[in-house]
Amino acid sequence: MAPIVRPRQSLSKEKFSAYFGGLKSTTYHDPGSARGGGGTHNLRSIAWNPLGTLVATGAADRTLRVWNPEKPNARFSTDLKGHTAPIEKVAFNPVKDAELCSVSSDGTVKFWDVRTKNCFNEVRGLGEAFTLAWAPGGDTLIVGNKADTVFVLSPTQNTPISSHQQPRQTNQIAFCWSGSRVFMTTGEGETRILSYPDFEPVLFHDYGGQARTEFKLHGHTSSCLTAELQPTGRYLATGGSDSVIALWDTTDWICQRTITAMVGPVRSMSFTFDGSFIVGGSDEGAGLEICHTETGELVHSFKTASSCPVVSWAPTRYCLAYAELGVLRIIGVDSDRK
Repeated sequence: MAPIVRPRQSLSKEKFSAYFGGLKSTTYHDPGSARGGGGTHNLRSIAWNPLGTLVATGAADRTLRVWNPEKPNARFSTDLKGHTAPIEKVAFNPVKDAELCSVSSDGTVKFWDVRTKNCFNEVRGLGEAFTLAWAPGGDTLIVGNKADTVFVLSPTQNTPISSHQQPRQTNQIAFCWSGSRVFMTTGEGETRILSYPDFEPVLFHDYGGQARTEFKLHGHTSSCLTAELQPTGRYLATGGSDSVIALWDTTDWICQRTITAMVGPVRSMSFTFDGSFIVGGSDEGAGLEICHTETGELVHSFKTASSCPVVSWAPTRYCLAYAELGVLRIIGVDSDRK
């Protein structure tokens, strides 16, 4: 039976808290995780498929699992076996609902058909790989390692298309929606705007005949850890180890506002499907602080028992997946059954 895709409905910031505050959090217990906490199972990555009908999780104990969000019992999930080291990142192909990519710190990237549990392609020898970003068209993707080398891969080739050594610490990469540019966060608190697939600077400071210098987004007082483009493309969000989320206008590249509601380094960020709200994840503090993108106002605080380093909104509705105590939890999966 084909999955049911419900219409998207947006809420104003005035109505959001009343709606979201009435939703419950569902826990997805992986049978391999330790009792009473995550243990070595700690989730490193969460990813929704394009329709929002599946959620993939990658963990430090090499567990790669695909969940049906409507059925939290592990017997309804799919366990994908094959990695021999911690899984650092997982992401579905943005145009193929059942094609999943996983990146392990042993330098192996695997491509899966989650319907058959088949690993249909594998790329090895990429060093301590930890980042992953699909191009919007789904035909290529970028993987980066801790030696600051980024690789362009194809899901149909077992060797990289190209590799590009970066001149400074590179933390995470996000694409623009046309696929022609990437946003690369650095250990110097900056975000670089580079062309794709050749990774050349696209914006410069022009000093009237003097040597041009690369234009970068200077938004953080310490390392810039993550970047996320708003679904509407109006804002680019960057998160840093200074606990700040900066929102940049993508026309003039001016920082329009900063969000300082979080405690600890911003390890992940996610926009709602309509771009109206943003949440950040950190490995310090407790609770999820959801803010209104257009004003920066805190609109809802969701209390949790511990820190939540990984967060991911569903692509079709106000449904939030996050990692807490090493396991997957999702707020709002029961909302359509009320």
